[in-house]
Amino acid sequence: MQDITEYLVELIKSASTDLSPDVEKALVDACEQEQAGSAAQGAMKTVLENVAMSRETGRPICQDTGTPIFYVWYPKSCSQQSLRDQIGNALRIATECAYLRPNAVDALSGKNSGDNSGIDFPVVHFEEWEQEYLKISLMLKGGGSENCGCQYSVPSPEFPASRDIQGVRKAVLDAAFKAQGLGCAPGILGVGIGGDRGSSMIKAKEQLFRPVTDTNPDPELDAMEKQLHREINELGIGPMGFGGKTTVFGVKLATLHRVPASFFVSVAYMCWADRRKIMTIKDGKMTIEAP
Repeated sequence: MQDITEYLVELIKSASTDLSPDVEKALVDACEQEQAGSAAQGAMKTVLENVAMSRETGRPICQDTGTPIFYVWYPKSCSQQSLRDQIGNALRIATECAYLRPNAVDALSGKNSGDNSGIDFPVVHFEEWEQEYLKISLMLKGGGSENCGCQYSVPSPEFPASRDIQGVRKAVLDAAFKAQGLGCAPGILGVGIGGDRGSSMIKAKEQLFRPVTDTNPDPELDAMEKQLHREINELGIGPMGFGGKTTVFGVKLATLHRVPASFFVSVAYMCWADRRKIMTIKDGKMTIEAP
């Protein structure tokens, strides 16, 4: 199979240094909505200046370049092991080029590998498909926002809730309120409903690839996404927790089938630096675009 290491380095650079247009527009809109001269508007102006400088200089948007999470859709002719090796090589090159900070540390000793390699680091999800081309999505998940992610087993001892869409609403509102400004708001919340503890959180993170302004094809979920978006912003937490009108850019919900005994609601918090890009390779030609 074709060696795509060079292309993968470009994917990493693009995700790390060039914020997607939908997220940047959400930042601009948030800045305009905040009170002139307020701390919230000042924070957003600083963020937008940072975004422009990063794009111009080819340097990371945020000093925490996060955990690289790859989703790989590959044809039968490709080798998973070869793809995994090339992803690892690309990460080492990208780290040397300072597109990424060395972020992989031993769980107990804290020793840094120095090149973003480690045990199950990066995270790679593989999916074989019938198409004859390769598609790879990359998300850089910062640690601060990751710390604000959480999971509820409903009914929860933290609040009364039923195992339905209203129970989901209570869980997401609780998660957003507890995060305050610690997740570098304004953020985006991906929510997985159902599944087991592992699959529920994976589904939640997958929602962070959705465009900020898209609509959910499920009418019930779409209505709740819009309601939660409005209600969370009414909490007044605001950019970086300084107070204001924009705490989240959006809330993205998805469901999985579950066993009758369990009802999990997993919330993946993404900071304003929602760094994700998609690369496709067809007939040896590569393209990189925003989701």
